[in-house]
Amino acid sequence: MKIYKLMPLSVCATNCFIVETENKNALLIDAPDDAEYILSKLEQYELTLKKILLTHGHCDHIAAAEDLREKTGAEVYIHENDAAMLKGSPDNLAMYIIGQQCRQVKAFIPVKNGDKITLDELELEVMHTPGHTKGSVCYVCENTVFSGDTLFCGSVGRIDFPGGSRAEQRNSLKLLKELKGDYHLLSGHGEDSTLDFERKTNMYLQVD
Repeated sequence: MKIYKLMPLSVCATNCFIVETENKNALLIDAPDDAEYILSKLEQYELTLKKILLTHGHCDHIAAAEDLREKTGAEVYIHENDAAMLKGSPDNLAMYIIGQQCRQVKAFIPVKNGDKITLDELELEVMHTPGHTKGSVCYVCENTVFSGDTLFCGSVGRIDFPGGSRAEQRNSLKLLKELKGDYHLLSGHGEDSTLDFERKTNMYLQVD
């Protein structure tokens, strides 16, 4: 598995990641606004985009999803609890973030906790981690956790938007803390980290 971290995109400086398979196929973790840039990186790396995995439904993570789906035919995945955000629900915060609606995603596949998403030799497990939104998820693949806005280096996602919950966030963070072993932590904003480092230093992971 080879992972490319793209430059932060959208007004929220949102991270997204291209994951390459042995067959030169790719999946994308989150789709922040700037489909043309993402497509240019796929072309640069000579990859074919097959799947788009969304960590949650906020506009800064989904704005390019429909353009990318149309241009590549890639399948779009999102947790069932955030699916309405792809259809223009105000909970996607588009009006708050960019002052207009982002494109609705016309076709997508809802997922739930424990689902497995496969592409060539790769298998990613869906870990439902509500708190930031009702449908926030992490994707676990080999020794990497793509944590979206559930867990950041030194911090966590906000809970003051619709669907946010401190209690659910605490439970989700406990699940991450209790994962066996160490993992690379690739989040929706900010710097990369490791789960062990966050266990030791992140105040939000000091949960029972």
